[in-house]
Amino acid sequence: MNYYDVVIVGAGNAALSAALSAKDNGAEKILVLEKASIKDKGGNSRYTNGAYRFAYNGFADLKKIIPSLKNSNSIDYGKYPVSNFLKDLKKVTNGKTDKNLSKMLTSKSFETILWLSKKGLKFKPIVGRQSFLVNGIMKYWGGLTLEVSGQGEKLVDSLLKITKKNKINIQYNTAAKSLIYKNNKVTGINVLKKGKVKKIFSKSVILACGGFEANPKMRTKYLGRGWEKAKVRGTKYNTGDGLNMALKVGASAFGNWSGCHAVFHDMNGPEFSDLKVSNKYRKISYPWGIVINNNGERFVDEGEDFRNFTYAKFGREVIKQPNQIGWQIFDHKVRHMLYPEYDVKSATKVKAKSLEELIKKIDGINKNKALKTIREYNNAVREDIKYDPTIKDGRCTKGLKLNKSNWANKIDKAPFYAYGVTCGITFTFGGLKVNNKCQVLNKKLKPIKGLYAAGEIIGGIFYFNYPGGSGLTSGAVFGKIAGHQSASR
Repeated sequence: MNYYDVVIVGAGNAALSAALSAKDNGAEKILVLEKASIKDKGGNSRYTNGAYRFAYNGFADLKKIIPSLKNSNSIDYGKYPVSNFLKDLKKVTNGKTDKNLSKMLTSKSFETILWLSKKGLKFKPIVGRQSFLVNGIMKYWGGLTLEVSGQGEKLVDSLLKITKKNKINIQYNTAAKSLIYKNNKVTGINVLKKGKVKKIFSKSVILACGGFEANPKMRTKYLGRGWEKAKVRGTKYNTGDGLNMALKVGASAFGNWSGCHAVFHDMNGPEFSDLKVSNKYRKISYPWGIVINNNGERFVDEGEDFRNFTYAKFGREVIKQPNQIGWQIFDHKVRHMLYPEYDVKSATKVKAKSLEELIKKIDGINKNKALKTIREYNNAVREDIKYDPTIKDGRCTKGLKLNKSNWANKIDKAPFYAYGVTCGITFTFGGLKVNNKCQVLNKKLKPIKGLYAAGEIIGGIFYFNYPGGSGLTSGAVFGKIAGHQSASR
């Protein structure tokens, strides 16, 4: 009863993709272990917007994924070839992304999303967050075009239904504690269930249980001082268990262990996100305004690049600021462009009829310096350059110590808004070294027999930063590979 072909640790996007792939490739007895309860199931995947970044060559490719998709002269879905995906990945990681893993991720992204859609996962075009109306045409601009209907919760629920349909067993409230390992071979896993340790034997084990972002001690150890105070945007169960048990049997650590995906997050959000509000704690419409700290100074180039290519690194910048706080400032001209999460009742918001009144209402800020910063910014805006949110328009500031590179507009039309933000961590970048079969490698860079990895636990893909939507795609791509290879074994 305790012997399986494949055991998978975790029950999110990567883990369930691995389970389905293992089933496709001949594994009969498959067990998925979920540390959380049924109520809290799904790992970080459940907290996402359900958007997948993948390569496609135009409308015809998207229609393969969504057969009901209609072509229209009023919508420009654009295209996103593999070369662009790879280029973006190299750009945001400063060329550090692993050469082999990045090629696998980008080249296999379309076929993996198509596979998921044929399994029954329902996709739809992303409306509003990734497109703008330009000359009467809805134009997609960021290479991030489709999401799962119902976002993260529906994504997990749908994958679980497909998993159940494939007669794959899932055990909840079951925490993986250590690998059963001997002679460079993993033959199973020790788990804790209802207070008792239990041995589960298997031909293969796939670790797909995330990083260590929910572990304050590990965050401080690897990311640095102050990170114990970061808000956790996803599940509270990603505490580095899979990483630690793999390292204990000699796995090779790999990638950006001092790096993570971290965003601007509501300063008064809870320690861990709750599913009722979930992504609505994030505040990532900063390209349309400016961000200042409690000293009244700007500290990032809000228009450095498209939001998809900067939002995952700016959380690291706000954690460096006094009291780990920033304030995003907008005026009425751009208020309609802010994401829906700015409208939730829980948002830490200040609104005023004048800039003076706005700054006066913000507790703890250097009011004179803040007003001076905003006025200097307004005077530096290049209004001779046309504003266009669908491209990097070059509408910048000139002469400031820290210039804004694109989408610079004067903050001069009432009412004015300020939103208080801090750091929200999503997932960590450091992980395990794997080969092109997703086999975990030991310190001699040889495969540990019977051990595979998928999802956020793989190191070497993301460094310093991350292209929006590529996390779910990475989980699915490498989950599919890990499932295939583990079943073949």
